Amino acid sequence: MFKGSLVALVTPFRDGEVDEKAFGDFIEWQIKEGTHGLVVCGTTGESPTLTHDEHERVIELCIEVAARRVPVIAGTGSNATHEAISLTRHAKKVGADAALVVTPYYNKPSQEGMYQHYKALNDAVDLPIIIYNIPGRCIVDMSVETMARLAKLPNIVGVKDSSQDLARPTRTRTACGPDFDQLSGEDGTAIGHLAQGGIGCISVTANVAPKLCAEMHEAWQQGEIERAQQINERLMPLHDAMFCEPSPGPVKYGVSLLGFCRPETRLPMMPASEAAQKLVRDAMAGVGLLT
Repeated sequence: MFKGSLVALVTPFRDGEVDEKAFGDFIEWQIKEGTHGLVVCGTTGESPTLTHDEHERVIELCIEVAARRVPVIAGTGSNATHEAISLTRHAKKVGADAALVVTPYYNKPSQEGMYQHYKALNDAVDLPIIIYNIPGRCIVDMSVETMARLAKLPNIVGVKDSSQDLARPTRTRTACGPDFDQLSGEDGTAIGHLAQGGIGCISVTANVAPKLCAEMHEAWQQGEIERAQQINERLMPLHDAMFCEPSPGPVKYGVSLLGFCRPETRLPMMPASEAAQKLVRDAMAGVGLLT
């Protein structure tokens, strides 16, 4: 259902407020550059520090600008099930193609608690739901067995896997079947993830290099494995630079170098330091993104 290079969009700010014009212009550029899909209000989009009104408006704006040209996946997760249901209902109402729902963070639910959380979402909203499993941020790690149970539900269609465990895609494919969408959540392991059964990546790097990221996935899909590997090797220093400090500081700085937004973040997240800025500039120049 969803495959290729799906960009985890940054949310532009100007003087503390969402910069709607900058966001719209950035989405237009992403589509023009060949991005296969848009993921809005994820971690890279600073969803933890958006108000509920802002969260809903940013999703609405993304859907309006995309105008059905590419799929829009809306981040609607929460560690409170009722809140995740509310956000997912809104995404459905305004026309999102799917919801990306992170495993509940901080309160550390059991495997059964995670199952019941997603089952409640499945039962409440008729919208494709992609599980976002990122143990490094959420502490909890959904097991393959729990995912296999969830894959039997009609609205649970895939996973964004940020575990960096490259054996997991094959185990997940075996347990959940070939129709369960597996998307990497780590740019640096995207090729390995594809080789093990994945079909795409929800990418931070695609914010600054959408064309190259899309071309890498297209090469893989066309069986041009060596070309995909060559693009990946070219991008690897950029993947590393995007996470030289906590995201989205570095990637927002990179987007600012392209003229699409200010490098502004919201506390407690910080803009990229001078050292990080140099790493990002050098990496982008090395890939040919800066003239």
